[in-house]
Amino acid sequence: MQQQTAGWDPATSLSEQAPGVYFAEGPASNWIVVRDGTGFILIDSGYPDDRRHVIASLRHLGLEPADALALLVTHGHVDHTGSAAFFSESFGTPVLCAPAELAHVQGKEKHQVTLGQVLRRAWRPRVFRWMVHAIRAGALAAGPATQAEAWDDATLKALPGSPVAISVPGHTPGNAAILLPAAGAIAVGDSFVSGHPISRTSGPQMLHSMYHSDRAAALASVRTLAGVDAPVVLPGHGPALRIQLDEAVAGLVSQAGSASPGRRRK
Repeated sequence: MQQQTAGWDPATSLSEQAPGVYFAEGPASNWIVVRDGTGFILIDSGYPDDRRHVIASLRHLGLEPADALALLVTHGHVDHTGSAAFFSESFGTPVLCAPAELAHVQGKEKHQVTLGQVLRRAWRPRVFRWMVHAIRAGALAAGPATQAEAWDDATLKALPGSPVAISVPGHTPGNAAILLPAAGAIAVGDSFVSGHPISRTSGPQMLHSMYHSDRAAALASVRTLAGVDAPVVLPGHGPALRIQLDEAVAGLVSQAGSASPGRRRK
């Protein structure tokens, strides 16, 4: 279970998971820094209130926010795009996402869990605590990254880590995983996670159904990751994993198959 803590410290929450790949396990959502001799990029950026933590993590590595070559977005949910508009407007940082996710990231479409969906479940202590954290972290007041652009293969390849985008639709229409081939690492965003504040379990798992635009599509598309060679798995929520993706995906499929319709999470 990912913890929600006020005293976030990059010295204990930022780790090098592969050469040049730094994983920040944030208070309730994660981000990644990828650096090489040419500079650095960010992958995702937490909630709006995580901006101070994102900046602290960069400076802990001796980097300046204004020098980011790009901010890649796995998907347009507010707990992953929290600092995207700030970086774009303050430093001119290119904010890049999948073409199918662009309208979402720019704020022209909405594919986000609704307040009503959350309130219906807020009687559960874990959901209530997460809801309070999300509101305090700026979830209801976040502005879109209106200057975001769609990535293409050539643009990504020229960035630190030579990222490769893998389409994994379902969590949102344009949800993507980002492979860092030379590092043997993959940022899966919320394609699947290893924990979440409302989850009682840890390890590879799908998020609660209320978070997905299309849960069935999300589960179907995550199977495409099974053939990817990247034993360092960096999820959008929960700790980093050392696991083969085919093993992780098999576990996700098994979990889904063992949940009878009457036992699905509501």
